[in-house]
Amino acid sequence: MEMPKPNPVVMSKRARVLTRLAEILPSEGLIVDEAERRAYECDALTAYRCLPLAVALPSTTDEVSNMLRVCHEEGVPVVPRGAGTSLAGGALPTEDSIILGVARLRDVVEVNYPDRYIRVQTGMTNLAVTGEVEDDGFFYAPDPSSQLACAIAGNIAMNSGGAHCLKYGVTTNNLLGVTMVMMDGSVVELGGAHLDAAGYDLLGLICGSEGQLGIVTEATLRILPKPEGARPVLMGFDSNEVAGECVSDIIKAGVLPVAIEFMDRPCIRACEDFAKAGYPDCEALLIVEVEGSEAEIDEQLGLIKQIAHHHNPVELRESQSEEESKKIWLGRKSAFGAMGQINDYMCLDGTIPVSSLPFVLRRISEMSKEFGLDVANVFHAGDGNMHPLILFDANKPGDLERCEAFGAEILKLCVDAGGCLTGEHGVGIEKRDLMNVQYAPADLEAQMQVKDVFDPRWLLNPAKVFPLDVSAARRAA
Repeated sequence: MEMPKPNPVVMSKRARVLTRLAEILPSEGLIVDEAERRAYECDALTAYRCLPLAVALPSTTDEVSNMLRVCHEEGVPVVPRGAGTSLAGGALPTEDSIILGVARLRDVVEVNYPDRYIRVQTGMTNLAVTGEVEDDGFFYAPDPSSQLACAIAGNIAMNSGGAHCLKYGVTTNNLLGVTMVMMDGSVVELGGAHLDAAGYDLLGLICGSEGQLGIVTEATLRILPKPEGARPVLMGFDSNEVAGECVSDIIKAGVLPVAIEFMDRPCIRACEDFAKAGYPDCEALLIVEVEGSEAEIDEQLGLIKQIAHHHNPVELRESQSEEESKKIWLGRKSAFGAMGQINDYMCLDGTIPVSSLPFVLRRISEMSKEFGLDVANVFHAGDGNMHPLILFDANKPGDLERCEAFGAEILKLCVDAGGCLTGEHGVGIEKRDLMNVQYAPADLEAQMQVKDVFDPRWLLNPAKVFPLDVSAARRAA
């Protein structure tokens, strides 16, 4: 994949820019040492690396504002970074850019139970938000697999979802308001503690914009009362296609589980070895969870099991205790880490209509043989957000390129099936050159005109989202 070239004019400004930033940030908030900058040369898409000019770690909205004002005046690109868990290269720096990390923005600003919201700085981790309110019977619904580490800033940038998004929606459905700093340093408030804001839906525009339009420093998030109870059921099948048909039938029946998760054999074995969750020996596994009162749970699971029996499951087992339920979810939440222990892989996140699951899974299996690379499948089956893990050897010449080509074909397949390139990981650098597959030139032009309004000099998160040739031309204009 082609990487953007460094800008020697900006590089020559380095000393002056760093001097100005040092006047704004405390000493621990500015990293210039080469060895320390290495920690920021990539995100979770580790196949690509680039050393940034410097790393800034502000701790207040004012520091973010002052820092961006300096970079705007000096014409220095800025790459926003949450916790660096992006699987699409969303936080990959360029050589002439400064990383703006939100790791020190971790304060809780306000908790309001009567109106059911919490306001936090966006460096706070996803799981920590629930941690702030769970003792009082509340939780924050979006739960990406990286929730122990990922930051709210990154969740907003990529519109992250998670296993329970089938019922509760993704980040945009749980985001009420933001404080955002524009590239010129101006601070704006969008949305608030109320459900809907008047005028244009600028909040919806910001959520999922991948750091292209501004830096979100505070967020007002919807919190919900904990359900009375929840219970998962494991369903094992003898093929991926049959499991996909079962998912489609559950959705068609009008049942709304809180989650439907899918794993195939390679992923089942890796997760079982890691978490000892008691997963069955089968080709494909569904984890279906429902919640409510005991009577509601029994009624919903009864219907779901009835549907499953039509597909001849090799095993059908309900969780019998809270401890067993935690093990089941530990296995699923550990999937990416468990697979990483045994192989290099690239994780995709194309989204498709649920009814297309059997066809797409079968076609991925066929393409796996065509490209000579194994695939492990683990994904949010209820909303069709797929996560194929393409296994490759990073030390074998040509394997990465073959993996990328395979991944591109899977994403094209998702679009052809009526889906889209990304469900929650974002476009980043991984999918930027595939944007033409999903969008016509006029559609891309409309999106770029929006960026022109928010960031006229195209200094925020360069070389992401849009095909590199058009974004480079826009920035040079």
